[in-house]
Amino acid sequence: MTDRVFPSGKPTANGDAAAPVFPATKAQAYGATTRTGYHPQPSRRRHRRGCCCWCYLWTAVAVLVLIFLLVAALGVFYLIYRPHRPSFSVTSFRLAYLNTTSSGAVKSDFNLTVTARNPNKKIEYIYSPVSMTVLATDSEIDVGEGNIPTFVQGKRDSTVLRSNIKSNSQPLDSNSLMKLKSATNAKSRLKLKVKIDTKVKVKVGSLKTPRIGIRVTCDGITATIPASGGPATIASTANSNCKVDTRIKIWKWTI
Repeated sequence: MTDRVFPSGKPTANGDAAAPVFPATKAQAYGATTRTGYHPQPSRRRHRRGCCCWCYLWTAVAVLVLIFLLVAALGVFYLIYRPHRPSFSVTSFRLAYLNTTSSGAVKSDFNLTVTARNPNKKIEYIYSPVSMTVLATDSEIDVGEGNIPTFVQGKRDSTVLRSNIKSNSQPLDSNSLMKLKSATNAKSRLKLKVKIDTKVKVKVGSLKTPRIGIRVTCDGITATIPASGGPATIASTANSNCKVDTRIKIWKWTI
């Protein structure tokens, strides 16, 4: 039996087998048809960044929408109710005596009348206890304090607040004592101002707001200090002016 010889390559045009190329390439060594393609994996970090950006975007949009709705609601409330701040004025201020003791404390007695007005047609005010303080304008020294209990002020209403104000008997430091004596000795006339602190609820129909702090400062009061043992004097309040400021407390700060 004869052995058959099989050619190792395709025959050429002249019938001879093609000679192998040496050295062999990687495609020839491993087979180009068996090589798998490279497929890069998608980056998870980019996907997470995209999700965060979308979350921030939608949060910002939601906040802007809420702000817009709040502003719109406040605008509608203003157009319907036309709210105005309460107003205050000093209508009477009587000074019985004001002097200093040997211990350096202030001794005083005032009778103060303040009128509070509510100019609103559809809004009521509910006041917490009111504290009143009389200060020497030039030195900002506390020369008397008083209080007024809680009261309710109806629509388009005026309320007269009367208080007897006396000194707190706290000794002054030497610098404050000298300033007060210098002010009281200047032609026996003293410039004073009244500071009123309270909190108020706004009532609209059956709706009540949280309590809002307000401070009223009334200046332009000039008092004549009476002689020792003499009658009380009436201070001049013709030039007095009262300014109302809201005082909103956020954590430790009051604005």
